[in-house]
Amino acid sequence: MKRSEFLYLSGLGAGALMLPNLSLFGKPIDPMEALNVVDVRIKKELADVALNAAKAKGASYADVRIGRYLNQFVATREKSVQGVSNTESYGVGVRVIANGCWGFASTNNVSKEDIAKAAERAVAVAKANAKIQGEAVQLAPQRGYGEVSWKSPIEKNAFEVPVKEKVDLLLATNALAMEGGASFVNSVIFAVNEQKYFASTDGSYIDQDIHRIYPNFQVTKIDRSSGKFDTIRSLSTPMGMGYEYLDPQESSKVKGVVTRYKDRYDILEDIKSATANVDQKMKSKSVEPGKYDMVLDPSHLWLTIHESVGHPTELDRVLGYEANYAGTSFLNLDRLNSKNFNFGNKLVNVTADKTEKTSLGAVGYDDEGVECKKWDIVKDGILVNFQATRDQAHMIGLKESQGCSYAQSWADVQFQRMPNISLQPGEEELSVDDMIKDVEKGIYIIGDGSFSIDQQRYNFQFGGQMFYEIKDGKIVGMLKDVAYQSNTQEFWNSVGAICDKRDYRLGGAFNDGKGQPGQSNAVSHGSSTTRFNGVNVINTARKI
Repeated sequence: MKRSEFLYLSGLGAGALMLPNLSLFGKPIDPMEALNVVDVRIKKELADVALNAAKAKGASYADVRIGRYLNQFVATREKSVQGVSNTESYGVGVRVIANGCWGFASTNNVSKEDIAKAAERAVAVAKANAKIQGEAVQLAPQRGYGEVSWKSPIEKNAFEVPVKEKVDLLLATNALAMEGGASFVNSVIFAVNEQKYFASTDGSYIDQDIHRIYPNFQVTKIDRSSGKFDTIRSLSTPMGMGYEYLDPQESSKVKGVVTRYKDRYDILEDIKSATANVDQKMKSKSVEPGKYDMVLDPSHLWLTIHESVGHPTELDRVLGYEANYAGTSFLNLDRLNSKNFNFGNKLVNVTADKTEKTSLGAVGYDDEGVECKKWDIVKDGILVNFQATRDQAHMIGLKESQGCSYAQSWADVQFQRMPNISLQPGEEELSVDDMIKDVEKGIYIIGDGSFSIDQQRYNFQFGGQMFYEIKDGKIVGMLKDVAYQSNTQEFWNSVGAICDKRDYRLGGAFNDGKGQPGQSNAVSHGSSTTRFNGVNVINTARKI
């Protein structure tokens, strides 16, 4: 690349301010370095070193992950650039079974000698652990795929887009908010590229190139006379896409009381709308507590799905092996095996899917070398399955893994992580407008907010971003101070209607936490707008 191209790509240059705590993501690098790639032949050669060293020390199984994790942050506030950062984390993790027990070791020195030493350490750890382990690891069979590859089907690599172009877009976004009377505005573009190579003694050599992006903002307005303030966040969602997500398309816009977005996002349009809506939100009336029919937009419902369906159907939580980040699960093997546990009513169909295009969790193969797939979690309201890895599959009678293994980096051991968990659209044609026409007393919620859930993922409370009162089939104005309370089973059995596939959209989280030491996972949750009947609503501003 020519020097002029380099300077344009670098944008603000190496001297740009760094965002806080970026050491968590890796070492700082020049933005040009993100465009370098490691030859797959070299990765295979290094992987074989690890596999051979592990087998030589007595491992009955081994896998190796060579990972290069790239992150780019561009952050602004009002007229200023707060920070530009490019980081890289590069290393090797080796996992083995020896004497029937797991062992793991990693190194950031990517040389044949250090990789062999890491493999030997992993075997030593496994043999030491085996002395106190009561039951041997039982892996579901997994065929080797040979040399294969998978790439996120992106149109525009975010790391190839000049930093200056991103800064200009964010500052233009902020300017629109300030022109609209905002007191404060922050905007960010966060891009991720995971370059992952997996190899195992099963005979797989899998090279993957995974991209994600998340543009977002927050607008704040202050009423100077009263000192009160309010905020609204963007209606973007993190996506398994490249920079093309920021190329607006009319066909991806969902029109309504506010415009929402599918797989293309118009940040300039959204900031104008959000800035105007903050005024309405501040002036809106406080909600009267009581029972309401809740009409929940996918930009809100994704989080409720995540907390009340996604986490409680993780098999390690069900078995009590995992209790961090809000506990275990109200579900158990007896409820699954009964084949008649009503998780929800017959309208509720929930799937797990690691293959859904543009989703955060979309990959070709998981971190155990299992080809990813789609399966039912809840079918016609009945609980029919959980989420499992290779060493968990036999616990629920499966003959193969569901491909739910993930590690946040080469330095972390892989374990069971949530795939994309989504509520399927209604089968009958139904628009949001038609759904609202059937509501006498309700609240329409757009955007996610605060939440709380108990230690078995059962009793919960959710807020949101924007709340609209529905009376006699019409939206009559905004509300504030809204949160709804329910329990998981009662809530999903109260579903009254689900819009059809035309309204289906993804929401999601870049940083779903789990485990100890904690790890972060990116996951999406799809749905169409859904109505829940007779849900208890509280006023969050009311004092006792």
